[in-house]
Amino acid sequence: MLQLKHYSFDLAFEYPFTIAKGTKTHQPTLIVSLWLGDLTGYGEAPAITYYNITVPEMVASLKSKRAMIERYALTDPQRFWHFLHHLIPGQHFLTAALDIAGWDLFAKMRRMPLHQLLGIKWENTPITDYTIGLDTIENMVEKMAAHPWPIYKIKTGSVDDIDRLIALRQHTDAPFRVDANEGWTFEEAKALLPELKKLGVTMVEQPLAKENMEAMIELKQLSPLPLFADESCRTEDEVKKCADGFHGINIKLTKCGGITPALRMIKEARTLGLKVMMGSMNESSIGSAAVANMLPLLDEVDVDGPLLLKEDIATGLTYEHGLIKLSGGNGLGVKFIGKR
Repeated sequence: MLQLKHYSFDLAFEYPFTIAKGTKTHQPTLIVSLWLGDLTGYGEAPAITYYNITVPEMVASLKSKRAMIERYALTDPQRFWHFLHHLIPGQHFLTAALDIAGWDLFAKMRRMPLHQLLGIKWENTPITDYTIGLDTIENMVEKMAAHPWPIYKIKTGSVDDIDRLIALRQHTDAPFRVDANEGWTFEEAKALLPELKKLGVTMVEQPLAKENMEAMIELKQLSPLPLFADESCRTEDEVKKCADGFHGINIKLTKCGGITPALRMIKEARTLGLKVMMGSMNESSIGSAAVANMLPLLDEVDVDGPLLLKEDIATGLTYEHGLIKLSGGNGLGVKFIGKR
């Protein structure tokens, strides 16, 4: 019989983390564990304020459904996800944490790394970026100097941030990815995109508000850079809607509900001719390892959560100049060091 436990953390960032939607100095996160015999699977769900997700609310929901979850016979992680999908409908963050823990435990039961269980051959893995949050130009330059990296993701808040990019370009030749977090209008994006290309930007995430799909369709036709959906592609029912307005999608495990729906989203995106990226929500190595096990399926990846945090709560995931390496251990390949 499964045993369910949970742990709450408030993980400090190395630097205050600012995006168009606000600033935070700590990342609240929920770790769940599914324990069976001498094996334990772990999953993670960070709390995100602008999605109205809090750790206490996830904990309360978890406690209310604990007995039913513990009675579940884990024979197939995909069926486990469907069980959770109906047990806690609409709670994608919590479902993701439990789904990841289920896959971790099941792979450990089968005595193999998760990517092997999923039938993924470990080759052609994309490198991750390192995110530079919004700040003064001087501070952003200092962050880059302290963290030399082969590719940077630059957060922007307004069209005026082009000045920041111009200044940053003077300090590195590394490619830039720009994440607008819905911060631009159509006319602003239309004017900015050619300038961004000149500055060595290789892609732009979510330039317009998710409601502006008609404008995105027009912008895609004009854009000299690949445009990736983020806020416009939270769950699997939104993949098809993004095909006309974007060149690719950025899948977040917490937003879509875990590994199980993410695999379906990747498959559908490929049939629609979309590029596939997976991103993170500042997870520790536990949530990041879930993404890392799917690297060979991706064109791009942004899974730098452990690099941005002052402290981690798991070991086993390593970064070498953008390359992510797994430990080779079973399941996610990480060891939880926070609490048992």
